[in-house]
Amino acid sequence: MSETESKITDLKIWHLSLPVNARRDHGIGSVEHAVDIVVLRLTSEGGAMGYGEAAPWVVFTGSAEATYAALDRYIRPLVVGQRLADHASIMEHARHAVAHCTEAKAALDTALFDLRARAAGVPVWALLGGRYKDRIPLSCSIADPDFDKDLTLMARLRGDGVRIIKVKTGFKDHEFDMMRLERLRRDFPEFDIRVDYNQGLHQDEAMARVSDVAQFAPSFIEQPVKAHLHDLMARIRDSIDVPLLADESIFGPEDMARLAGIADGVSIKIMKSGGLTRAQTVARMAAANGLSAYGGDMFEAGLAHLAGAHMIAATPEITLGCEFYQAYYFLNEDILDVPFPIKDGHVIVPDTPGLGCEISPDALARNTVRVSP
Repeated sequence: MSETESKITDLKIWHLSLPVNARRDHGIGSVEHAVDIVVLRLTSEGGAMGYGEAAPWVVFTGSAEATYAALDRYIRPLVVGQRLADHASIMEHARHAVAHCTEAKAALDTALFDLRARAAGVPVWALLGGRYKDRIPLSCSIADPDFDKDLTLMARLRGDGVRIIKVKTGFKDHEFDMMRLERLRRDFPEFDIRVDYNQGLHQDEAMARVSDVAQFAPSFIEQPVKAHLHDLMARIRDSIDVPLLADESIFGPEDMARLAGIADGVSIKIMKSGGLTRAQTVARMAAANGLSAYGGDMFEAGLAHLAGAHMIAATPEITLGCEFYQAYYFLNEDILDVPFPIKDGHVIVPDTPGLGCEISPDALARNTVRVSP
């Protein structure tokens, strides 16, 4: 049966809790012990399957419980029985069926692309416009409140060929941030250093503290203040010589009008944009206005990383690399049956059909919190 006529016959959902090997502190919250994700599997007539991952964070995009409910109760009826060829229609109906829940929609979009690409015998990037790059520079975040542990990580990253780090700031005192930046500049001079506050600065202290950090000449400083403080973002941008990037201020294409004047670039995340094609749209809108873009992520497993890698591979407007480090450097166990593809400090874009992976049944069984019938 052709893709045009093949219908989706089943939608299955897993809520997983994946143990992690460290603590990660950000300006808006912390993560330790485990991260929660939701995995979606679509099955079509003939038994072909496609997978997607939702990686919510309660202080940023939402909860795994809300994602699970959105997929199971509100989105399922819009999907089962529909044709694979109706991908765009399915996504449009899902976008309006439940407010927010962008991670659930990203998982759905990913699973549809995976299923369609497998049916066509091509990688997902081929359905997104074709591959522009086959290797994406990898960035890893430095976010442990125990800086000695991050120094150990830095030595590992150096040995692995990673040359980009993002220092998470604003979760402790200013002196801690300055100390880490000074040490990293001194001991790891070959690294491209970036800074991300995740909204961690109070509006009264933001100007002075960002100015101090800018003296270390990071490649960019990301989202120093709360997402809604657009005027303050604009003032900070005008006061420093370092590019200022927006993350929490910009989710999807409908937010891009407010980006003018507040930042020099934007973080592109399929989890906050609500899917692969919407993420591409954000990147292209940014580029059309002379703004840079990079591939950010949430606390993801390898499945979501792969979706992001295919998206970036087909999106030349994303020029600043990606942050798909969690599956390899943060999780105790990934959900893929083979390691997420990283080599010499780069993510290697798969060229096999679909996302280019299979899910490990054992990993699903070990980490499942609940699963739909």
